Amino acid sequence: MYDREVSFPMEETRNDARIEYTEKGMTNLSSRRCEILQISRSSVVLGIATQFRLPPNFYLDVPSARIGMIGCVVKRVHINNVVEARFLRLMTERDMKRIFVYSTHPKHRNLTLDIYG
Repeated sequence: MYDREVSFPMEETRNDARIEYTEKGMTNLSSRRCEILQISRSSVVLGIATQFRLPPNFYLDVPSARIGMIGCVVKRVHINNVVEARFLRLMTERDMKRIFVYSTHPKHRNLTLDIYG
């Protein structure tokens, strides 16, 4: 299903993020820290510091950019603790710019946030 959708170009970034998911069908959310390595409007590549069992769907929070609870579906888990995931809805250009402004990647060093746009 997701393979037939239009894929947007991935752009490198470095943002701290948080994965939130439910464990064993419980109602409360567990969270793990991660780092966004690449992002596009439709998908993301995450780097995880610790190994744990990742559920097939989870929420992604980017606290520095104040973007919360983005629904994600796992596409692929690589052996070197890198996870490829697909967003359940497309990210807006405004959210993408906000992520790039708060990125620590050298490519996004001179970006500023447009508060009027």
